[in-house]
Amino acid sequence: MELIFVHGALVRDGMWWWQPAADLLLDRIGIRSRALKLPSCGETGSEPAAAGLTADAATLRRALDDVDAAVVVGHSYGGTVIAEAGRHPAVEHLLYISSYLPEIGQSQAAIMSGEADPASIADNGDGTLSLAGHEPSSFGARFLHDVDQQKQLQAWARVTRQAAKAFVTPTSAAGWEGVDSTYIVCKDDRSTSLDLQRFHADKATRFVEVSTGHHPFISRPDLIVEQVQHFQRPN
Repeated sequence: MELIFVHGALVRDGMWWWQPAADLLLDRIGIRSRALKLPSCGETGSEPAAAGLTADAATLRRALDDVDAAVVVGHSYGGTVIAEAGRHPAVEHLLYISSYLPEIGQSQAAIMSGEADPASIADNGDGTLSLAGHEPSSFGARFLHDVDQQKQLQAWARVTRQAAKAFVTPTSAAGWEGVDSTYIVCKDDRSTSLDLQRFHADKATRFVEVSTGHHPFISRPDLIVEQVQHFQRPN
């Protein structure tokens, strides 16, 4: 069994974000983790503008082709990547963290269109988008208010531009359908609204609500491990 983490939008270096949870998972229950490198965020060496949702989903499918069994974790935009990747026989469980289970034909932009206070996104004019209107302190206050300042600064250093096609491409598959899944609702999230999280959580097999911000795998990795232990227990 291997765990594959699919990170959210407009950041890079997924393993840095996931590492606190990865360390606990390995120590407590012996599960190894890795983070997917998203082409749309420029993590695979190509120009991000040339990639998008389709390329990200293809990268996930290739990673799953290399394993016999996997838990796939989708954080925020990562859930849309899981949907577009479609059903894969290696997937034993899907774990969503403040994420999305889109229907076929929905884009990331469409999912977020109803949010009352969406994160401000700037068009760079080169086929990429960037997080706008933030500096380290405001970024930390919105996305990582429940971790220390050093972690906030380290996270800020990993904010990056991303292909616009990652946001506007409609999904052509719903890889979450028919797959056992758990959704972690982050009640203190200042990025994704509680209503939107609960809407998508209702599509999962089960969900749990925790009192954390947008990145519980950094602020409370023990809660992530607890959920993995829960769905791994024999019935």
